[in-house]
Amino acid sequence: MGNLLKVLSREIENNPHFFLDFEMNPQKRRQAAWLWDLHPSLICRDVVLITLLFICSAPSLYVVFHMAIQNPNDIQLQERAWNSVCPLVVRLKRFYEFSLRLEKALQSLLESLTCPPYTPTQHLEREQALAKQFAAILHFTLRFDELKMRNPAIQNDFSYYRRTINRNRINNMHLDIENEVNNEMANRMSLFYAEATPVLKTLSNATMRFVAENKTLPIENTTDCLSTMASVCKVMLETPEYRSRFTSEETLMFCMRVMVGVIILYDHVHPVGAFSKASKIDMKGCIKVLREQPPDTVEGLLNALRFTTKHLNDESTSRQVRAMLQ
Repeated sequence: MGNLLKVLSREIENNPHFFLDFEMNPQKRRQAAWLWDLHPSLICRDVVLITLLFICSAPSLYVVFHMAIQNPNDIQLQERAWNSVCPLVVRLKRFYEFSLRLEKALQSLLESLTCPPYTPTQHLEREQALAKQFAAILHFTLRFDELKMRNPAIQNDFSYYRRTINRNRINNMHLDIENEVNNEMANRMSLFYAEATPVLKTLSNATMRFVAENKTLPIENTTDCLSTMASVCKVMLETPEYRSRFTSEETLMFCMRVMVGVIILYDHVHPVGAFSKASKIDMKGCIKVLREQPPDTVEGLLNALRFTTKHLNDESTSRQVRAMLQ
């Protein structure tokens, strides 16, 4: 615990060896094997899902669906649009189901990282394998949601699918795809994808529900866990001595996404949020770290702070912090 406290108090020169290992070796990873069973190899799954999202809503599909809507009596156009939308809907269902698995995994992690007798700070230092899993979930979430925001056609494409199956229900027709995504599932998925940042919204709600359902656990256990992770990430990013230990630029982005992710969760759970003077997160320092990176690499993260936090526009938020996010 001493090492971590020294990092947080900026005593880096005297004790430079604490490092929240986001590139941990397999031996440490096996310490959290029970959790890996919940969501096997998020890093590999991350790449697969993000790649699928890149291709699942190509611009050419918009033309196909638009023509089909404008020409409802053209059977060939309807068949072409339907054959294009069905694989898309199956992929979107997989994303949706994966977000539900992440929700359960996140709550399991919060339970492990906040339970007595250890403090959240002690948990993070003692159980870095679990901290890495928590971080991997947030990393995936920020990547997925940023990419989803760049593909607004996804919601329109899914709307075409819903309109088609509703029309078929009126005509007493049943299609094989409805065995995979029926009307009830389609309604749930529609609500999910209507959110600007659907996975982050899911995890924010899961964190708030975790706090509400664990009434015997002080809320400070959860908020301190989140604020500590944010602080450690910030110190690692702003300190050359720590940044030099990253073996790739992707780890740098990983650390920034985790920092932003825990800030957003903290802002939803803490009664006055992350931007208040009562917050344990140095928001000015965190934003400064992001601003020091190439703009094209962090604009999505800055937008996440601008548009998915809860308390940014509160009166208690300082003008300086608001100006830094302009």
